[in-house]
Amino acid sequence: QVQLVESGGGLVQSGGSLRLSCVASGIIFSINSMGWYRQAPGKQRELVATITSGRRTNYADSVKGRFTISSDNAKNTVYLQMNSLKPEDTAVYYCNARLSPYSYSDSRDYWGKGTLVTVSS
Repeated sequence: QVQLVESGGGLVQSGGSLRLSCVASGIIFSINSMGWYRQAPGKQRELVATITSGRRTNYADSVKGRFTISSDNAKNTVYLQMNSLKPEDTAVYYCNARLSPYSYSDSRDYWGKGTLVTVSS
């Protein structure tokens, strides 16, 4: 089985910073990409940032220039450095991994349980 475990959420004042981490563990043959999504109260889950195994990155327009995604492929870990946080960044942040447990043909999405980020004004 595959598990994704997030850490690093919490309460921070507007303008502050937080760093999220997510570790993928279990039976993993290869990881295609990892990323972060978020869901605010009453809203749909949205993409925040993704990074491929080749370290190609993609960001939501709302976080460009403030958030940085990075990864450590050897540790199956993805990070999200969040700077200049705003109250509208408040949400549950979910880690995602598109990976293959046994072979290249069984690639699918896996999700963590989420970590809450609260930005006070």
